[in-house]
Amino acid sequence: MRIEYEGAIYHVMNRGDRGEEIFFGDDDRERFLGPLEEVCLRADWQVHAFCLMGNHFHMVLETPLPTLVSGMKWMLGTYTQRFNARHRLRGHLFAGRYKALSVDESDAFYLRTVCDYVHLNPVRARVRAADRHESAFVRESMASRADRIVGEELASARLEPRSLEVLPKGAPIKIRIARRLRESTTLTLKEISALLHAGAWRSLANALSKPDVSI
Repeated sequence: MRIEYEGAIYHVMNRGDRGEEIFFGDDDRERFLGPLEEVCLRADWQVHAFCLMGNHFHMVLETPLPTLVSGMKWMLGTYTQRFNARHRLRGHLFAGRYKALSVDESDAFYLRTVCDYVHLNPVRARVRAADRHESAFVRESMASRADRIVGEELASARLEPRSLEVLPKGAPIKIRIARRLRESTTLTLKEISALLHAGAWRSLANALSKPDVSI
């Protein structure tokens, strides 16, 4: 049985049936990202890292709601249908059930280690740099990037850094910053809530699921 719960983070991987290719080229990789983006929008998933190799893939996913099973079923099924139609093939594309290893969301170091493992997968496989298709490995640390984003948003709103401590937990500026942090960093909802003094991460997740707001 798959273990699902709110705010879970998983290292997900799967291989082609009988070890065969699941990506014949860059076009297939681009087409894999389509269903992935769609399921992220539907289920509010956040992808912390991913790597698309020739016959397998790795992803580090955060699921605010317990939707791993339904989301993966839809995504893999949709990609398989489109892949088979594109290449005039039939049958299974992936080898059985995908693997999903839980990542301790409270341990930021563990999360970074898993993301590094995924990003460096092509290196371990001795793939030429030109053929790498892992997600961009951001050189700027997540902490410094988060600080920069918070600073930019506060400056734009003409607020002092200490304003985050005194503003209401659900203040529009906090929601706006949180939305940008989710889009531009790999910080978890818990980390973002703590950084912005935004209260419980579940409340922040609910706020982010609503239409964008302005201040």
